[in-house]
Amino acid sequence: MEDYTKFKLKRREELDAVLADKDDLFVVACNKCFKELVSFDEPDCGLFEDIAREQGKNVVGRAKIDFLCNEPLTTKSFQGLLPEGTKNVFVSSCGLGIQTITGLAEIPVYAASDTIAVDGHHGMALTTTLCGACGQCYLNMTGGICPIVDCSKSLLNGQCGGAKNGKCEVDKEMDCGWQLIYERLEKQGRLDELLNQPVEIRDYSKVNFKFVSEYVKSVRENRYEGYYGGIHPVEHKELSDHLALVRFPDPLTLVVPMAQHTGAPAQPIVEIGQHVKMGQKIAEAQGFVSSPIHASVSGTVVAIEMRPHTVNGTETLSIIIQSDGMNTLHESVKPAGELESLTPDEIIEIVRDKGIVGMGGAGFPTAVKLKAPKPIDLVLLNGCECEPVLTADHRVLLEYADEVIYGLKAMMKASGAEKGVIAIEDNKPDAVELLQEKTADMPNIEIVTAKTKYPQGAEKMLIKRVMGREVPRGGLPMDVGAVVANVSTAKAVSDAIQKGMPLIERAVSVSGERMINPGNYIVKNGTSVKEIINYCGGVEGDDVTIKIGGPMMGIKIENLNVPALKCSNGIVAVETICKEAVECIKCGRCVDVCPMELRPLYYTKYALSEDWEGMKTQNVMDCIECGCCEYICSSKIPIVERIKIGKTAIREGK
Repeated sequence: MEDYTKFKLKRREELDAVLADKDDLFVVACNKCFKELVSFDEPDCGLFEDIAREQGKNVVGRAKIDFLCNEPLTTKSFQGLLPEGTKNVFVSSCGLGIQTITGLAEIPVYAASDTIAVDGHHGMALTTTLCGACGQCYLNMTGGICPIVDCSKSLLNGQCGGAKNGKCEVDKEMDCGWQLIYERLEKQGRLDELLNQPVEIRDYSKVNFKFVSEYVKSVRENRYEGYYGGIHPVEHKELSDHLALVRFPDPLTLVVPMAQHTGAPAQPIVEIGQHVKMGQKIAEAQGFVSSPIHASVSGTVVAIEMRPHTVNGTETLSIIIQSDGMNTLHESVKPAGELESLTPDEIIEIVRDKGIVGMGGAGFPTAVKLKAPKPIDLVLLNGCECEPVLTADHRVLLEYADEVIYGLKAMMKASGAEKGVIAIEDNKPDAVELLQEKTADMPNIEIVTAKTKYPQGAEKMLIKRVMGREVPRGGLPMDVGAVVANVSTAKAVSDAIQKGMPLIERAVSVSGERMINPGNYIVKNGTSVKEIINYCGGVEGDDVTIKIGGPMMGIKIENLNVPALKCSNGIVAVETICKEAVECIKCGRCVDVCPMELRPLYYTKYALSEDWEGMKTQNVMDCIECGCCEYICSSKIPIVERIKIGKTAIREGK
């Protein structure tokens, strides 16, 4: 494979000339991109330091940063990096990285390298900075502003005199590049350097930067919309978004696991042979972060035994109920009273007692969120449903809008939040219109329309998009004054208060391009996944993957004889994609799309070498396992799988 490095160290005689009157140098090197990811350091930084020391120069420090052109990440890495006494910064990178550092440093920045273009192509970093890759970098004499790309005429010897009010006569939307150059050099006291230095004639056989500029311009807005990164996978929402919710037929036998939530599994409080009623508590929560379980039907407990768990496949304690077909309600299922008359603590106790958990996938007990130890400003309902294929939440918004709004009001009162927001992606205009109409006279509730982008619905992304706040590393939404819940969770809160009904059923999308008859159903907890798929006509073809959840973050299951859970928002049948992974080529695409601003390429390397400390250093525990990196990976590496392996090893203290 060609070593596509993008830049090379400048000629020795040119470096000697630039270094002649400069000292106290800080050296920044980009860990070159578009090449196989290897463990050894790039040589350029060390070679430059050797040349500087031969001239008796003092090197005060150095830094090696991945993808210098990635401005958001480089900005974070560069803060506080320069030691006191640094007078000059030398950068070994392509022109994109040099210009990025120039924009961050308050002192003069110089290019130690020339940018090269292999086979006429240069990197398409999604940045406002451009580089011509002309192989003869002028940034040393122009203060880090490129005359080739920042001047619309690519003039090399100063202003043409055609600028007016700082704008170019050729492109009135473009600042005069040479005016910017003069202003920067004058500010740094370096104007004489430019005026006294002859300029080489440009080699016009080199590549023109303009062939990538239009592409960069077209995608830049999408990359930064609402939050950093993200992708736009094929949605396939049309398979089921037009299909109304239908009540799934009650199964004859239900398998109800005790672990349907984050935290400690519930403990059975019924016995074999006991008759139970629908809505009756059959298992008690164990500890603060736990949740009780209720009977989804009326019938007889025929077994309490270990059964395969839906998510991880391991054996888990489950209660098996034989339905009597009557759905007789338990005496505890009754309205709790008017919302206005309930105290915050009473609402929280109802939510806890009725077994309500997050229904977006994680299953975190909702009562724990509402009883936050920190002040809460906002309750944010996630109606984005950003995963491809899934449409259940969309249907909940359309068919249970009043209940969703009621549940939001209840959670606002319980948490003390003064404001509520329902965030809906713009690919659901009917839901946006309906919710806006219903909340028009509610000044403390806002409907926010978010531009469709995955993983918009992840709580940290949603908070950043709606509140403009960033959850700190290792932190929770409450650290920035937010409670985030799914719209189906809000409906469940409404059912618990207005009807007294525990969380015993939920909306489920049964869809995917390989599902014969897609649909949206209200499914009782404990219903067999196999029964649900068979009811929908089964799947088409042999190369099919079944996932619980969506195609991006859903859990692949081989054994269909497992039950639907409180947090099972989808059962999807998608085509099995066979891909043969090759070595990472360090293209940087995974870094561009990671919404958590991580560097997933290191996780693939460190997992193979079992370097768990390296993964920890690269903040792997902050990964939300959204799959953006794996989706975009040109080497087809199973990045998420390796991330999960690393996380498990770190948790186990390996």
